[in-house]
Amino acid sequence: MPNRLAHETSPYLLQHADNPVDWWPWSDEAFEEARRRDVPVLLSVGYSSCHWCHVMAHESFEDGPTAEFLNSHFVSVKVDREERPDVDAVYMEAVQAATGQGGWPMTVFLTPDAEPFYFGTYYPPEPRHGMPSFRQVLQGVHQAWAERRDEVTEVAGKIVRDLAGREISYGDARPPGEAELGQALLGLTREYDPQRGGFGGAPKFPPSMVIEFLLRHHARTGADGALEMARDTCERMARGGIYDQLGGGFARYSVDREWVVPHFEKMLYDNALLCRVYAHLWRSTGSDLARRVALETADFMVRELRTAEGGFASALDADSDDGMGKHVEGAYYVWTPAQLTEVLGADDAALAAQYFGVTEEGTFEHGSSVLQLPQQEGVWDAERIASVRERLLAARDGRPAPGRDDKVVAAWNGLAIAALAETGAYFERPDLVEAAVAAADLLVRLHLDEQARLFRTSKDGRAGAHAGVLEDYADVAEGFLALASVTGEGVWLDFAGLLLDHVLTRFTDDSGSLYDTAADAERLIRRPQDPTDNATPSGWTAAASALLSYAAHTGSAPHRTAAEHALGVVKALGPRVPRFVGWGLAAAEALLDGPREVAVVGPAPGDSATQGLHRTALLGTAPGAVVAVGAEGSDEFPLLAGRPLVDGAPAAYVCRNFTCDAPTTDPERLRTALRTA
Repeated sequence: MPNRLAHETSPYLLQHADNPVDWWPWSDEAFEEARRRDVPVLLSVGYSSCHWCHVMAHESFEDGPTAEFLNSHFVSVKVDREERPDVDAVYMEAVQAATGQGGWPMTVFLTPDAEPFYFGTYYPPEPRHGMPSFRQVLQGVHQAWAERRDEVTEVAGKIVRDLAGREISYGDARPPGEAELGQALLGLTREYDPQRGGFGGAPKFPPSMVIEFLLRHHARTGADGALEMARDTCERMARGGIYDQLGGGFARYSVDREWVVPHFEKMLYDNALLCRVYAHLWRSTGSDLARRVALETADFMVRELRTAEGGFASALDADSDDGMGKHVEGAYYVWTPAQLTEVLGADDAALAAQYFGVTEEGTFEHGSSVLQLPQQEGVWDAERIASVRERLLAARDGRPAPGRDDKVVAAWNGLAIAALAETGAYFERPDLVEAAVAAADLLVRLHLDEQARLFRTSKDGRAGAHAGVLEDYADVAEGFLALASVTGEGVWLDFAGLLLDHVLTRFTDDSGSLYDTAADAERLIRRPQDPTDNATPSGWTAAASALLSYAAHTGSAPHRTAAEHALGVVKALGPRVPRFVGWGLAAAEALLDGPREVAVVGPAPGDSATQGLHRTALLGTAPGAVVAVGAEGSDEFPLLAGRPLVDGAPAAYVCRNFTCDAPTTDPERLRTALRTA
């Protein structure tokens, strides 16, 4: 019989709706039930494409005796970390502080007042590798609660007090300057892996936000080392197994330093960020590889993640059926030489094995290989390779597909909107811009209420109950601002302004510090606040970037001041931990450059001279430049006010720091004006 999760919108919670565990969603009622029964709360946090979450669910939450013990002695609460990042952040901070590490599934035991007192991640069904079994943990916690209650509540109270004392000291209200950005670049150079690209060792994550900083730093200063790190890392990733060589799109991360074996889940946010990175790399260098990967990644998102309502689903699972009834990680993506021969015949299979690095011993498990593009000498027959790729992709389409998490997350859709809008504009693919507009329409229609407050998620055309957090407001504003620049439709600038007004009034304190939840949001044991980038830009730095762009579009002093104050934390963190504040460093580059404001004035859409200037403006590499396009006298954008045609011809105006160049009708002169170094 289904439990209380059967009515939720989260695919992750719905995966547990038929567990024998009497799950509750995160709610006041769950904690009231714990108080009424005088039992502790088991908080289990995960997400739908998390491999070890599935493993623990199968081993423990689907096990009758384990469920019976849980139901007798605990109130069990299941949370989707992607739906409630605030709950996840608060308790993950506690887990990391107590154990020195974290991850998912996250397993936390709480008092009925939601105060944590015992922590862990994955627990096996039997003791192994020095880990107790999940049943042993449950029995130990139950015994401590029953026999040593004072000790438990004292520990919980101390943890909550310690967390409250971790409030971020704001540091400097001034943004970083040349010195701090130079130190950040030096720090990245020290951590760079020159043999393999990327930063640090295994596991290796795509450093999207750092690459944005490197590209902007190169554009502003001409630093060749910054461009080299960005370009080489992008090439290594695109040639590695982390990139889907048949269907496009990136896996979450590489388990090794060489980018060979991925953790196979594919996340919307990674692909949105990387699609934009490769498009920007092409804009800087003209690289054919960057163009191909940007377009293939955009096409992957539209083909495999787009929902019936026009939004973008959150993720594809790492695991899928191996064809023999077993759910196996990577089964959909890997190949053996025998499988290549079965699809291609002996000759083309030998070619494919060499081209994609498929070996007899395998690069993954059980003799299978992840497809790569190893660096090799020689010339390949392009038509024959295209035919091989096409036939392998068609064969793979016949395999059982990985599951899809169909919930639409506002923030991640904002990142996808920005990526698709820009990629579509750069490569003259109006279908991609249309996909971005459709997703933006969905967010306005379904995720925004009458006060322009955001719901974080939706599924199947129904908005979830959970309030948007700072990253939702910031990333959706970022997407809308990109869409405004690409489409020339000022309504997207207006919507961005509504969202950013909430950032100023509900997420910012008097000192300029930002919080991940609104002042009027549900009160947790601590108000989460984290300026460092993780898998996505932090809400803090994403807000700084969007506020800065909006100020450049509108001339709004409050928005610019808020952006500068928010970047004060980047002044402190950038030189010390540049890998974890890349988006903030990229925003700081834009601030140092102005950012530049470009107004293109010309006749209605379809005029080739106007289109030429508009495209040139969008392809400018000046960090964070904003672009407005419209007819003479249009009130679509503030930047168009008082901008006449020049001798009756379409013209572009470039301004920064309250100073404007003479208007130009010449795309080449505009291109020069938007170069920096």
